[in-house]
Amino acid sequence: SGGSRASAPRRPASRPPARPRTIRLGSPKPRLRLISLGLTLVMLAFVVRLLQVQAVDASAYAAKAEKHRYQEYTLSADRGEITDRAGIALAASVDAYDITADPKLFTPEDSKVRDAPEQAAALLAPLLGKDPAELVGKLRTPKSRYVMLARKQTPQVWKQIKDLKKVYERKAKVSQGGNGINLLAGIISEPSTKRVYPNGELAAGILGYVNAEGRGAGGLESMLDAELAGKDGKIRYAQSGGRRVPTAGSKGTPAVPGSDIELTIDRDVQWAAQQAITEQVRASRADRGYVIVQNTRTGEVLAMANAPGFDPNDLSEANATAMGNASLQDAYEPGSTSKVMSMAAVLEEGVASPDTHVTVPNRLHRGDRLFKDDIDHPTWYLTLNGVLAKSSNIGTILATGQLGRSQAESNQVLYSYLRKFGIGSPTGLAYPGETPGILAKPKDWSTSQQYTIPFGQGLSVNAMQATSVYSTIANGGVRIEPTLVRGTRGPDGRFTPAPAPKQTRVVSAKTARTLAQMLESVVGNEEGTGTKARIPGYRVAGKTGTANRVDPELGRYKGYTASFAGFAPADDPQITVYCAIQNPTKGSYFGGQICGPIYKKVMEFALKTLHVAPTGTAPARLPVTFAASE
Repeated sequence: SGGSRASAPRRPASRPPARPRTIRLGSPKPRLRLISLGLTLVMLAFVVRLLQVQAVDASAYAAKAEKHRYQEYTLSADRGEITDRAGIALAASVDAYDITADPKLFTPEDSKVRDAPEQAAALLAPLLGKDPAELVGKLRTPKSRYVMLARKQTPQVWKQIKDLKKVYERKAKVSQGGNGINLLAGIISEPSTKRVYPNGELAAGILGYVNAEGRGAGGLESMLDAELAGKDGKIRYAQSGGRRVPTAGSKGTPAVPGSDIELTIDRDVQWAAQQAITEQVRASRADRGYVIVQNTRTGEVLAMANAPGFDPNDLSEANATAMGNASLQDAYEPGSTSKVMSMAAVLEEGVASPDTHVTVPNRLHRGDRLFKDDIDHPTWYLTLNGVLAKSSNIGTILATGQLGRSQAESNQVLYSYLRKFGIGSPTGLAYPGETPGILAKPKDWSTSQQYTIPFGQGLSVNAMQATSVYSTIANGGVRIEPTLVRGTRGPDGRFTPAPAPKQTRVVSAKTARTLAQMLESVVGNEEGTGTKARIPGYRVAGKTGTANRVDPELGRYKGYTASFAGFAPADDPQITVYCAIQNPTKGSYFGGQICGPIYKKVMEFALKTLHVAPTGTAPARLPVTFAASE
């Protein structure tokens, strides 16, 4: 029984239950130390950087901030006026604006528009009269906060730009919920002034003109630029987005206005002279002409007119050859108006008197030439007065030949008088580009010059020199340097007269009176060449001139210079008028025929304008001829 029973399975031995695992936290101290160290390093970096910014590089960053926050602009000084002798403005300055821009505000980063310069240029070019490409180039100037777009724009132009800016400002407020970009925000204006000439071409040759920067570039504008320009100031103010910050204040130095210049010119006389010469140059189809009016007693120039002229308000339309002052810058052979200096030498040296007999053949052989007068004639029996009245070249050669014991000595004596009259020297006006003329020394005179210089060929003058010769005779033989400026009026309103001009006695008062009487014969005597210069009621002294002209382009004689010079009243001279016309090609080319009437018209106007009354005395009526039997 025991053997047949199956064995019962054995139970595995039971194991004791596992003990639960215990998780222990590590110490936080190392981690906190690490974090603290990291934070300390970061804070240290910030501190170092702050120290660098606030202490080490403080001035550099401040300067950089200053550069971008503040703008400094030049305050243009008001240019002084140029007025005539009565205070009437001939050149003045009016309000204008320089249009500038901040290129940074047109970059893609600031404008948020890739082609902001092109869009702005397209809007501004028609208003500024500029090429759009030029404006684009300026608006794209790299690393710049300031460019000049256009100078001296009128208030009307700036108003149009401001109106455009307002339009784009409204668009910016509407677009993108008020965050839009004002395309023209970087366009700014600076107050300035613009030079204007209220009378257009009147006296332009004297006044000159200014350049694009407003500085004198020609004429008196250039000559007196330091006095006229004044001293520019500066202003510095905070700006943001192309606009001035009104609450930030500003500082700077104010501009000092230039001085006003008062000229000796009489505007009305200048107008009469300019009208007369312009009409005659046009009628004669001449190259150019000039008229000068001078006060014989003071040397003051009352008018200096050139034709053709130019308008200094619009130099783009001006002819470059007309932009100077031809009255002072042209050198030309004066012809017979120069004979009065030869006669002055003859009278002053006492070798002849007005009634000295001079037998004048139709031809005269001297040196290597055969000389003649303007017209063929039988032998003339003239007094010295008649030689001047009939403008005889041969008679003048014969008379001046008596100045010395030899021709060389005569040349030296004549040269000394020509120099005393101012020939070959600057007039004293110190005008830019003025020519002193050409007068060689006697030792350098050619064989023909020894005989042509006495009658006005072979030497050169400018129109002011020629005028001054007659004013010297009119002033009793004393030469007064001509003047164009009466004085200056400073910013304080104080008037400072110009220095008194230099005076030099050339011939005696007796010689001057005699010459005046002889010059009356030129106009008053029926045999004189200047009858067209007569003025009813006045005694007029004058002299005609017709000279062979050296063509400046060809360098040889071609055409003529016609001229007339004189003063009135002849016995109490107060006004000198000189006229010259270069290369008349239509009608007469004789000085008495085309310049005599100009002299009459201008002198008549000047006498009435300046209230010069006739003297009411009778002329001397010196003899012109003598009987062959005498």
